Amino acid sequence: MEADPRAPELTTHDFVAMLKASRTCVLVHDGATKNILWANPAACEMLEWSVTELRPLKANHMSSSAQQYDRVIGRAWLQEAVDKGVSRIEWHYRTKSGRVIPTDAVATRVELAQGPAVMVQFRDIEREQEIERELRLTTSWVDALARHTSALAVMLDASGALRFVTDSAAELFGATPDEPLGCLTDHAGLRLDDRPATWEEVRERAAPGTPVRLEIQGRVWLEGSVERLREPGGDAFLMLLYDVSERVRGEVRRERELHRENYLARYTAMGDMAMAIAHELSQPLAAAGNFLAGVRSRTLDAAPVVYGIDSAVRQIERASQIVSSVRAFVGHLEHVEQVADLNEIVEECLYFVRLRAEPAAIEVTFERSADAVPVHCERVLTGQVVLNLCFNAIEEMAQCPQQRRSLVLTTRRDGDTGVVTVDDRGRGFPRNPFDESFTAKERGSGIGLALSHRIITRQHGTIWAEHRAGGGSRFGFALPATGPG
Repeated sequence: MEADPRAPELTTHDFVAMLKASRTCVLVHDGATKNILWANPAACEMLEWSVTELRPLKANHMSSSAQQYDRVIGRAWLQEAVDKGVSRIEWHYRTKSGRVIPTDAVATRVELAQGPAVMVQFRDIEREQEIERELRLTTSWVDALARHTSALAVMLDASGALRFVTDSAAELFGATPDEPLGCLTDHAGLRLDDRPATWEEVRERAAPGTPVRLEIQGRVWLEGSVERLREPGGDAFLMLLYDVSERVRGEVRRERELHRENYLARYTAMGDMAMAIAHELSQPLAAAGNFLAGVRSRTLDAAPVVYGIDSAVRQIERASQIVSSVRAFVGHLEHVEQVADLNEIVEECLYFVRLRAEPAAIEVTFERSADAVPVHCERVLTGQVVLNLCFNAIEEMAQCPQQRRSLVLTTRRDGDTGVVTVDDRGRGFPRNPFDESFTAKERGSGIGLALSHRIITRQHGTIWAEHRAGGGSRFGFALPATGPG
């Protein structure tokens, strides 16, 4: 052989020495008979036979008894190496003690002095197969976690970037398979102790773990924990979450109902107070009117005095009319279902509506249904809803230019319901107020849309808000009608 001039010259003996020292198992078979000619120490150690013991053995003596390791198959594999130069197979050898060892075996044709031979190099792959089985099992578990469990798993790095999410989490985040996941805060808002938080705050609290809540676009709430995983290349964070959206929505509904109940209680108290005030004012107002009438009858020539007295009388009459209307409106806060005409309910409210609209120069129009609109309702409470809707519209239009200050009330029969609508030409609303909890006002009694919603829905009706095509808003409600449509 030729030696490489760049390296010390190697002899045949050197190559034999290296082959004997190799930890790769080597068997040399005769190319024609397939008999074993030689084995290196690594092969003898694995198979537990010496070279002398191996030489007379055939494939059936040193292979697994399974059908796929039959002697005929072994000879065919070796012959393929003779014919094609190389052949590879997974072969299960059997040791002297009977242990079966799976191996990765490569047969290569070599030209020896006596003719063609096959050199088989093989290595034990039993541990590799065990690892592969464990990996497949682990993969199946991870797949089950990702696809079938109700828990959502998220892996993040220290910067808050998503490194892995289960399928269910990816679906909620709106992540697509072909695009980077990005940062967690790109998909959801973080909360700690029921307050908004940054990823940096969550990361600092995770020592080693902390409860956390995620809010996705105000429609999905997730709750769980984030755990810090110490890794040599930098900390990672595991977040295990559960969908608690129904529970959160239930809490919001219960809180909203509690507020509405409180407002109903306030409304009842206000009714009692209004009745007491109206009762107490009616007598002194009537007496004041009588005194002024008596003074006027005795004052014949003093025109300024007469004018002043007449003006005072008119103001007292106006106050008396207001008190009478209040007494009529809240005098029967009955809680039994009755039948009332929506036309009459709106007309009873018009005086108060116009009284509130007059200082803001808002024109109030009532487009009354030509026919009666009888509905099942509590008359006084339904009138309160009309007032609430109108007062809100007046308050809104007071901020608008004069040409937009127009309020239109309508009544009509619509199939099996009676309908009242209140149209304004204000600025509209950014989102449907009936989809959210009501907001307390800076001034006023606080009786508003929340109370109106409660009153109408309790009477098996519906209440809504919508944008008008020409600008402004339309609020309306419908109640079950009675009689032929």
